[in-house]
Amino acid sequence: MKSPEEQLAILTRGVANLISEKELLAKLQTGRPLRAKLGVDPTSPDLHLGHSVVLEKLRQFQELGHQAVLIIGDFTAQIGDPTGRSKTRPPLSREDILANAKTYQEQAFCILDRDKTEIVFNGEWFNKMSFTDVIQLNARVTMQQMLQREDFKNRIANDQEVRLHEIQYPIVQGWDSVEVRADVELGGTDQLFNILVGRDMQKSEGMDQQVVMCMPLLEGLDGVQKMSKSLNNYVGITEPAGEIFGKIMSVSDELMHRYSLLLMGEEIPVDAHPLEAKKELASKMVTRYHSAEAAAQALENWNNRGNLDEVELPEFTPPADRADLLGIVQSAFASLEEPKSGGDVRRLIQQGSIQLDGEKQTDPRSEPSLKSGQVLKLNKKRSVRIS
Repeated sequence: MKSPEEQLAILTRGVANLISEKELLAKLQTGRPLRAKLGVDPTSPDLHLGHSVVLEKLRQFQELGHQAVLIIGDFTAQIGDPTGRSKTRPPLSREDILANAKTYQEQAFCILDRDKTEIVFNGEWFNKMSFTDVIQLNARVTMQQMLQREDFKNRIANDQEVRLHEIQYPIVQGWDSVEVRADVELGGTDQLFNILVGRDMQKSEGMDQQVVMCMPLLEGLDGVQKMSKSLNNYVGITEPAGEIFGKIMSVSDELMHRYSLLLMGEEIPVDAHPLEAKKELASKMVTRYHSAEAAAQALENWNNRGNLDEVELPEFTPPADRADLLGIVQSAFASLEEPKSGGDVRRLIQQGSIQLDGEKQTDPRSEPSLKSGQVLKLNKKRSVRIS
């Protein structure tokens, strides 16, 4: 068992907001396992590395002997978190929420220890509340307090509607902390307001207030914008091992250090060789989400990438109704879930980026004769094998 001071050093590494270090140390000094809470709304079925940042921090609490409490927001997902939104979220059906919750848990346990994780659904308490209970819950906060939230202030200033059910979201998230008696609540920096409401809720119940621990929002592969599927700058944790490895190898050296700290909880030595350090990071990421064997194969494929005949590549079956090169390449990108417009593909072809078995293809209207086993290179990072 590490000392409270040693635990504090590990747990605060990479944290963006902490309220407060003094309170966290005092809780650690009690010697009892702390209840570290993370609430997630299953609004989509798949996770990417951006989602994993707070899960990695929760994993650290587990490894230090504390209790991880994962709240599945089957109730709050019906409201929709307004954080960062300029308009009201569309509602999800109960069936979609439960289906997403199932896959979310499966993916979360790629990071968390299933046997040491307490899982609760917040519908367990909210679905039992009467309207009188709801009124009493709302009486614990003021409208002025809710309207201090930047999302709401901006929408009101821009004459955009704020629905009353959205104002309920921070309140019900805060009540979760009372129900599970959280000592610490984790979230992204965009969750600071909601987590502070949880502190207020606990105070009103005469409980010790939870420590607020907010993690930075992870930049995507471009190193600029937040990781997002819609921006196509993400690494999905269920992607093939080779895809994860290749995407990690594509990030800048600066971003590599940030990824290592936030995703693995490790700092890369300043004297480490950048390329070798990046290979090691990519291998660790593949090991986390696949296996050590898959990581070794991905590394070997990367080292052999100059000889694509020896590399395991995604298979691609050309469409029967699109025989010209432009249509084939556009379909190949779509098969990798990286759709590109006809104009983008035409430019890649004309620039000489497209190669078939090592030969550049520069005529978008040509109709190449394709055979199984040929390698179609789409750009510096993406190739497929004709099937």
